[in-house]
Amino acid sequence: MILHLDMDAFFAAVEQLDHPELRGQPVVVSGHSARSVVSTASYEARRYGVHSAMPLYEALKLCPHARVVPGNRRRYKEISARVFAICRNYTPLVEQVSIDEGYLDVTGCEGLFGPPETIAQTLRRRVAEETGLTCSVGVAPIKFVAKVASDINKPNGIYVVAPEALDAFLVGLPVKKVPGAGKRTVALLDELGIKTLGDVREYPAQALTGKMGQAGERLYALAWGRDASQVSAEADEAKSISCETTLEKDTTDPAFVHARFLAQADEVAAQLRRKGLFARRVAIKLTFADFRRITRQTTLSKPTHLSGRIYEEAVALFDREWKGQRIRLVGLGCSQFTHDESAAPSQLDLFGQVARRDARDDGWEKVEHSVDAIREKFGKYAVTRARVKK
Repeated sequence: MILHLDMDAFFAAVEQLDHPELRGQPVVVSGHSARSVVSTASYEARRYGVHSAMPLYEALKLCPHARVVPGNRRRYKEISARVFAICRNYTPLVEQVSIDEGYLDVTGCEGLFGPPETIAQTLRRRVAEETGLTCSVGVAPIKFVAKVASDINKPNGIYVVAPEALDAFLVGLPVKKVPGAGKRTVALLDELGIKTLGDVREYPAQALTGKMGQAGERLYALAWGRDASQVSAEADEAKSISCETTLEKDTTDPAFVHARFLAQADEVAAQLRRKGLFARRVAIKLTFADFRRITRQTTLSKPTHLSGRIYEEAVALFDREWKGQRIRLVGLGCSQFTHDESAAPSQLDLFGQVARRDARDDGWEKVEHSVDAIREKFGKYAVTRARVKK
């Protein structure tokens, strides 16, 4: 059996835990600019229709008296680590999929800790006792149903789908509750007369695949309870590190965008060094004023954790792809990690000789590690980079 643990309104709940004056108040975790969006809303704010990813100005129209707080990522990570440390007391198969949710495979753990429902109750109690926060847990034979179940009795609840009840649960499950089924997918299915997974079963599989491609094939499999995904503890390690910035005003100034990439490369590279990782891939994301979005990426000949190298690749991608559109959002990320800088094949020159390490990298390696040490002692903004000039 698989458990899906999901913290309740996590960021907002942490703020209410740390700041007693916010308890019982509608709390919105967000930036304060005109372009900010809601990261998390407390349940008091959700009663007014406020939800994650909503523009802040819309949230304040619905709930003018909401308390807007900027959030504390370091604090959230600290509590998240404590929550998942509790989870690992009951099974080594813990897959943390985000800062506030994860899966546990408790198959075979019954002899030590009792049946899955008991383990879920124990987890919920311990999280509350040891962190002061609540969580909700779904229990089911397969992963996607466990995730759906964790949302049914939120907040601070448990829902169990026993193996013998799985088929009936699937038949009545609305397709909009299936993880990954977005508005467009739900609208398309509605046009086909499909509202539940029971309806999916009745629809010809080949026709559904013809309409939706692989998504239709996956949906048909889920409708019959075929979910091959397993809980993988290896997924705990980050697959990517990224950051993005929604600009205060749309821009067509490439130097300004370059400056944002430099700040983001600095932040991403610092995280890589802190985790002892090197990245093989650099990617950028741009959202234009008309909300059209593009992503572009490149694979490095040699993995890196230096902000200068990451910045150079990001700017090269941007300069190659940008055609003068007004830009609303800028993002940069790294992926394809290794713990060994020499893990990737060495680049060969035209004569088949292994390319030597750039001496500049050696110098910047020392500089950036020194900057890390200064920031660790004196704070994130103790040392900052100069603005990129035209």
